[in-house]
Amino acid sequence: MKAIIQRVTCAKVTVGDELVSSIGRGLCVLVGISSDDNASDVEWMWGTKVT
Repeated sequence: MKAIIQRVTCAKVTVGDELVSSIGRGLCVLVGISSDDNASDVEWMWGTKVT
């Protein structure tokens, strides 16, 4: 599991030519999850217990 947090002035997500979502100034968080990751990996990444 990997995560990248980046400050942005604007960000958007498009699929093909369709705009899915966008934000103004804020944080863009990209998270990569593998089929090998489990609940303890998520707990370590976010610092909280998964229920």
